[in-house]
Amino acid sequence: MSYQNLIEQLVANKTLKTPRIIEAFKKVDRTNFMLPEYRQEADIDVPFPIPAGQTISQPTTVAFMIELLQPRPNQKILDIGAGSGWTTAILAEIVGPKGKVIGAEIIKEVYEFGKNNIEKSGYQNIEYLNIDASGGYEKEAPFDRILGSASIPQIPEILKRQLKLRGRLVIPVQDSVVLLERISKNKFKKAVFPFFAFVPMTGKYGRAN
Repeated sequence: MSYQNLIEQLVANKTLKTPRIIEAFKKVDRTNFMLPEYRQEADIDVPFPIPAGQTISQPTTVAFMIELLQPRPNQKILDIGAGSGWTTAILAEIVGPKGKVIGAEIIKEVYEFGKNNIEKSGYQNIEYLNIDASGGYEKEAPFDRILGSASIPQIPEILKRQLKLRGRLVIPVQDSVVLLERISKNKFKKAVFPFFAFVPMTGKYGRAN
């Protein structure tokens, strides 16, 4: 089975549903964001190791989270714990040349790996930074969308404040995926989806400090 066949499976089982998201998954091949020794297994729906004990997430999980996020063209998105750069590139494909994705990775070795992958991908609408973004990135706030790819104990207020009105935040909190939508200045709509497993987020607001 090829990576494209895997995407077709995710479409068939309705994990991937939104046309623009489906097309982005097809264009951004996971194979190019994996360590060489695992690339021949890129079509297997499991996480794989990347440097420093981190992982490139399971495609089903990435698809589920990006469907919750509902990124759109021309938006500005913060990708926290960008890792291999795969999700960052998918988001960059969706927002297009007039949008912007800021990929943030705190672990230097992982950042170097992801930066190399992103540079090879050719996307010009990505800013990839070696920073602690567990509390967001106030310099570029507010954001239309924020995606977190590692588990945090709870969502810090500083991160919530960086969402635009009607903005969406999708992030693992302990063993669940949480969707937060900003309804007004001080009101958020929350949905919780349990039974997930993620590496812990490092940084000031993370689980691994």
